[in-house]
Amino acid sequence: MNRSVLITGGNRGIGRAITEAFLKAGDRVAVAHRGGDGLPGALDLRCDVTSTEQVDAAFTAAESAHGPVEILVSNAGITDSAPLAAMAEDQFGRVLDTNLTGAYRVAKRASRGMVRLRNGRMIFISSVLGTGGRRGAANYSASKAGLVGLARSIAREYAGYGITANLVTPGLVRTEMMEDMPEDMRRQLLDRTLLRRPAEPEEIADAVLWLADDRSRYVTGAEIHVDGGLSLGA
Repeated sequence: MNRSVLITGGNRGIGRAITEAFLKAGDRVAVAHRGGDGLPGALDLRCDVTSTEQVDAAFTAAESAHGPVEILVSNAGITDSAPLAAMAEDQFGRVLDTNLTGAYRVAKRASRGMVRLRNGRMIFISSVLGTGGRRGAANYSASKAGLVGLARSIAREYAGYGITANLVTPGLVRTEMMEDMPEDMRRQLLDRTLLRRPAEPEEIADAVLWLADDRSRYVTGAEIHVDGGLSLGA
């Protein structure tokens, strides 16, 4: 395809699968992350999405190497769980600053080049917890719910520039985050998943690639659940 792609949090878990899928498609891929190993073939950029300055520097580097960013995948996210009564205010704010405000920062920076191109794809990775919630995850669930409003507002604001904004909403995915879950929580989620298995990261990546493709050019403001039926409820 040879498109300029920037993926936040693209070096592990779901983000890594997305990066590998775009590389396989022949795109020019930049991966912005806070630390860890990069991926062969991708431009490796250290970037904390809670810093406007680091976001700007990452985009500047990607634009210098690959040209204006045509596809943004906002995937960077953290968890920091605790019961609401025990959750400190900075604990709540830290998760929102990364997962939601971080997505705003990268989308705002990406919009500059996309407006000039009069073309672009913004894809946000949400979660079924954004609508269903979870005990001890008020911060994470709120941040993922906020992505829906963010993406749909961008879809309305930038449609006239040929820019689309959509969400991919996974359920339980076979990643380190799933392995770190308490066994009873993992079992509860699997029991509520109609297909009775977690997703593979590559299955999430497939949905992202479709949203980035010309075949989905008439899709904007959409939330695509890739959750094996978990969002339908038990």
